[in-house]
Amino acid sequence: MNTVKLIGNVGSEVNFLTFDNGKKASFGLATNETYIDKKNEEVKNTTWHNIVAWGKVAEVCADLVTKGKLVCIEGKLNYRNYVNKDNKTVYLTEIIAYKVTEVEAKQQL
Repeated sequence: MNTVKLIGNVGSEVNFLTFDNGKKASFGLATNETYIDKKNEEVKNTTWHNIVAWGKVAEVCADLVTKGKLVCIEGKLNYRNYVNKDNKTVYLTEIIAYKVTEVEAKQQL
């Protein structure tokens, strides 16, 4: 089963596109983790994720998602690639969102 659930802060405003057959929203999401390393020191790590939503979920993103907001993303992991203008293959990892909800700060704990 290909299922992903992330809670993090939106890193940019939503890029919203409308096509003849639907809508697409995309944005960056930062997740944070803190752990203690072998030296007993606290390490903070931020990971950036590419989020893509289609159709009604994209419409939710357009209304709900703003830079800095804490959100929960439920979806699936997707890998794709394309050849850029320099004729080099670019590899992308994305989360295809099925559900996007706002998280209240007190729920984060």
